[in-house]
Amino acid sequence: MGAMSVGALLREVGLDDAVDVAIDGHDPVLASRFPVGEAAAEAIGASAAAAALVGGRPQRVRVNVPHAAASLISFLLQRIEPAPDLDMSRERALTALFQTRDDRWIHLHGGFAHLDAASRAVLGIGAADDPAPAVARWDAPDLEDALADARVCGAIARDAEEWDAHPQAQALVPLGLVDIAKLSEGEARRMGAGERPLAGVRVLDMTRVLAGPTVGRTLAEHGADVLLVNSPALPNVPPFVIDTGHGKRSAFCDLDDPAAAAGLASLATGADVFVQGYRPGALARRGLGAEDLAASHAGLVVVEVSCYGAVGPWAERAGWEQMAESATGLAVVQGAPGPPALIPAAPCDYITGYLGALGALAALHRRAVEGGSYRVRVSLCQTGRWIRDLGARCDQAAATGIGSVPRITTDSIFGRISHLAPVAQMSATPARWECPPVPLGTHALSW
Repeated sequence: MGAMSVGALLREVGLDDAVDVAIDGHDPVLASRFPVGEAAAEAIGASAAAAALVGGRPQRVRVNVPHAAASLISFLLQRIEPAPDLDMSRERALTALFQTRDDRWIHLHGGFAHLDAASRAVLGIGAADDPAPAVARWDAPDLEDALADARVCGAIARDAEEWDAHPQAQALVPLGLVDIAKLSEGEARRMGAGERPLAGVRVLDMTRVLAGPTVGRTLAEHGADVLLVNSPALPNVPPFVIDTGHGKRSAFCDLDDPAAAAGLASLATGADVFVQGYRPGALARRGLGAEDLAASHAGLVVVEVSCYGAVGPWAERAGWEQMAESATGLAVVQGAPGPPALIPAAPCDYITGYLGALGALAALHRRAVEGGSYRVRVSLCQTGRWIRDLGARCDQAAATGIGSVPRITTDSIFGRISHLAPVAQMSATPARWECPPVPLGTHALSW
């Protein structure tokens, strides 16, 4: 896929690239071999330009690279006073890279208790045991497959050539970086003439943990009415919930309850955008797939966010930031000449979120011009390959750090939150969030 400017990103999703977008600054900001700050700035700039096109108001967009880089660690930068009584820790012994018997490295993920327990069961160890000796008894491909069979996470740290030759990577090539497909025909639906680009646009956000929620948060920056819907049975991460919850209301829906699932399907008929981060196929098996929703609601834009992509032999495998960095070759380069290492940020997660928002905005623009329903597909591995192909051109030792970046203070039920301001600066419709983050399930499942 290679390097892309803001204009190239806009053209990739079929949009006019004539919006005035200025990118200030350069990498390295963070201690990454890859220009992740610049990549984030371009994705944010493109999504803001798309918002300007959707809103129909000529304006200038400006994005600062250090601010964009800071957004890749924004959950670490937020401060809450008084400190809330929440588990803000993310340290788990199983979430790390381990060396295998065949001298490969594999990243496991036990970030939630059920993933930790199931991964340990595959390894045959107890809750207090050191995973390293157990992993060292496996060959990496066998362990990777065994973890997938147990529906938990693990990815070998591959180099670029190995990933690009992999059947999963090959399956993603036709999708490009952001895939937009028309699902059905329909009448053109012009956007409202509100003060903000997405005034009157309803977004049903069925996601958790960074990438998916970042789509909804980005759309909320431009005036969308975003309702976050989570299962009460699935675990979440408090710092991530707060970080990506700006501009959203929040409700619970138990999809195992037929009445609740039917209520959600009814609610979707009132949405303009439906964002979901479940494993590919999971919602379709419940009658909530993109084709099902588009058939009952002409004009819907469905955004699907996954780790490995919506097609290919790994489509239904679970994964997170660490898996994408390991699989696509980022970790091998980041750690060279030593063992693989992760980028000290979450670039695949957040940038995938910005790209998903870009795809949603492009689809809304197409809906306004030619009508129809659309599906947008993005994944951490598509994004990871794009970042990797930008080239390892940064000297980690020369990283400047984020410095002084714009922060704002928001009063919330959690306390007073000091956090990053929206990164995109827009001359006519400044990006902002209308409401503070709230605890999951605070609101009713309704518009």
